[in-house]
Amino acid sequence: MDTVPLSEEGPVAPDLERWQMMTALDGNGACIAQARHLAAEFLTRLQADHGIPVSSRALDATQLVVSELVTNAGKYAPGPLLLDLRVTGAVVEVVVWDSNPILPVAQAADAGRVGQHGLEIVMAVAQSIEAQREPVGKRITARLTLLDAPDDSVAGYSPA
Repeated sequence: MDTVPLSEEGPVAPDLERWQMMTALDGNGACIAQARHLAAEFLTRLQADHGIPVSSRALDATQLVVSELVTNAGKYAPGPLLLDLRVTGAVVEVVVWDSNPILPVAQAADAGRVGQHGLEIVMAVAQSIEAQREPVGKRITARLTLLDAPDDSVAGYSPA
């Protein structure tokens, strides 16, 4: 896996580096574990090789978000998908593309419902999430902060 520093993707503050890792996955059940592993390796290597701070909460939450988004893509859009991880400053973006153009909708809370909680989980742990249609399929982007504030809250996150 190669991490690629980005600098030509719009205006960037001089002290702000961007890092990215993108991979295509086949969409089968085994790709979920593979995607989680790639996310952990990506953030761990950025921390070890480049000194980018990543809290253990951020590492765990990123793997959870990757797992849920890849699971949903494989379930609702059979076929290949793309996983794109980007770190800019103190934020990691988890981007998953799949071939199904139907945008996901979080369901109303229902303690009796079994399954179909993936989007709700992502919305609970990410600072933001957006879904957009693409010329083919859709792209889901979740953003998570990499650092925790001194009081163990998530830096940059204000609960609603």
